[in-house]
Amino acid sequence: MDRKHEGEHVLYVLECADGTYYAGYTNNLERRVKAHNEGKGAKYTRPRRPVRCIFHEPFGTKQEAMRAEYAFKRLRRQEKINYMKQNGGGRP
Repeated sequence: MDRKHEGEHVLYVLECADGTYYAGYTNNLERRVKAHNEGKGAKYTRPRRPVRCIFHEPFGTKQEAMRAEYAFKRLRRQEKINYMKQNGGGRP
């Protein structure tokens, strides 16, 4: 991961070791993914390590990024896959 997204408001998606997805918000993507892999991230990801970031999408404000996170979490798995393909936020 590079530091070009540091300070930006980012929706990110992790793929857990069990194949499930976890979505979150951060303003420091590298630090956040590291925290998840150290067991200091979300309760959901702790038993599902290691995780890897498979998608990120920057937003102009924290509110926009958090709204996108909320909407993403409400999607079904195939809809999440389609969202990631369509929005091409890319892998870090």
